[in-house]
Amino acid sequence: MKFLDLHAVKEVKGTVRLPGSKSISNRVLLLAALASGGTHVRDVLVADDTICMLNALKVLGVSVSQTDENDYFVKGVGGQFPIRETDLFLGNAGTAYRPLTAVLSLMQGHYRLYGTSRMYERPVEDLVDALRQLGSDITYLEKEGFPPLEIKAAEVQADSLAVRGDVSSQYLTSLLIASPLIDGMLTIEVIGKLISRPYIDLTLGLMSRFGVEIEQNGLRHFVSHKGFNYISPGEIFVEGDASSASYFLAAGAISGGPVRVEGIGRNSLQGDVLFIKALEEMGACILQGDNWIEVRAPQSGRLTAINIDCNHIPDAAMTLAVVALFADGITMLKNIASWRVKETDRLFAMATELRKLGAAVDEGPDFLRITPPIDGNITPLVAINTYNDHRMAMCFSLVSLGAPVRINDPACVSKTFPNYFSKFAEIVKY
Repeated sequence: MKFLDLHAVKEVKGTVRLPGSKSISNRVLLLAALASGGTHVRDVLVADDTICMLNALKVLGVSVSQTDENDYFVKGVGGQFPIRETDLFLGNAGTAYRPLTAVLSLMQGHYRLYGTSRMYERPVEDLVDALRQLGSDITYLEKEGFPPLEIKAAEVQADSLAVRGDVSSQYLTSLLIASPLIDGMLTIEVIGKLISRPYIDLTLGLMSRFGVEIEQNGLRHFVSHKGFNYISPGEIFVEGDASSASYFLAAGAISGGPVRVEGIGRNSLQGDVLFIKALEEMGACILQGDNWIEVRAPQSGRLTAINIDCNHIPDAAMTLAVVALFADGITMLKNIASWRVKETDRLFAMATELRKLGAAVDEGPDFLRITPPIDGNITPLVAINTYNDHRMAMCFSLVSLGAPVRINDPACVSKTFPNYFSKFAEIVKY
């Protein structure tokens, strides 16, 4: 399908069961593969990015069997992959490419890691530089600082390294996941401001579930001590995806509701669950339980613009950019420089498409300032380009709550939420 036309929505109401979290799914699958013992991983997201991880683990010699539609049994290898030389294709899955780069650099094997053309535009230099401090032998096969990569066997010669924290939290996550594979203590120092801290907390929490505790001194120093190895917890459940929840929760905030999402709740491990705090600040009415969150529009019927630091909700902040079309006042989204190194340059893409809809947008190096269309009149029948970015497609589906809209290349949602548009259709009435 080249495009999908969404009619103007009259009413939003209903309940959505969320797909599993991409961030949790790929972390847990890799941890289960590295652990001693077998792990039943329940409610795994089955989408492009997780399929890349599953396929890579199988190629590396890990026994992975699907036991139900979203459930897998992973027989851990106890720290060393059986296959010591192979090529891996990892699509545009950063949550697979970065951690596997770190882990494979310690495997004493020979690996080549490939991906899509967009992956070759996403930097890995800071991660590679950090791994080279340990003695890892990693070569850029094309452009310096970017995939594809070749990894050869090398002797780890250091017990400390430094890594930048202000480009992508995936670099630190990758190093933390790999650290127990080193036969000794490893100290990791973070240089600069650590962005997307909730994703690091998520990584540490999941590592703990597999028996590895990391000593932490603020946001600058992390220590992996000798003697910790990954051990299967036997069974682990993947939470619903908080980033995916943002589109449905936003719909409830914009157009009455109530809209309830099931699969996450007040005790979620994911940073993007804090998206509801932003909606609440904009005037939305929020209810939540242990495994659900429900949102209604403000009693006044109109949301209010906010000025917000989005460091803690980098993915869900994209949803706020579209919600800004429906808010009174000027919305300011700050600390979103990491958008530029995602599936596309999201700062540029978001600013470009919002302007088509009649919004005035100021794009800075790490911020967007969004003034909604005059009198809230969104330009109808606009064709939104999605830049092969799943979140662009899902975010801009919300435009239909104010005007008919065309979404180009809607199939790009297969990266994390293949049936998104059918789920969206379940809660709207035209």
